[in-house]
Amino acid sequence: MLQLNKNKVREMKKIALIFLFIVSSLFAKEDYSEMSTQELIAIIGYVKDANKDSFIKELNSRISTMTEDERNLYKETIEKLDQNEK
Repeated sequence: MLQLNKNKVREMKKIALIFLFIVSSLFAKEDYSEMSTQELIAIIGYVKDANKDSFIKELNSRISTMTEDERNLYKETIEKLDQNEK
């Protein structure tokens, strides 16, 4: 039961973060170096084609320093994106 609640809280946080980062990215300058790793992960799949090269470069530079939680979230996000493209 406790694990289920933790998963729900984590999913709600993830959704809230994604929403906030999408909205903020609409108004913010496209300087991905200023964003946190969590912010970068949250906007995977929402980056404009014109900005993808700089986004991917910045995200790839962060992979080696990601925490275990960030790495897991990154993998989950990529897997979901891959499933949605199929």
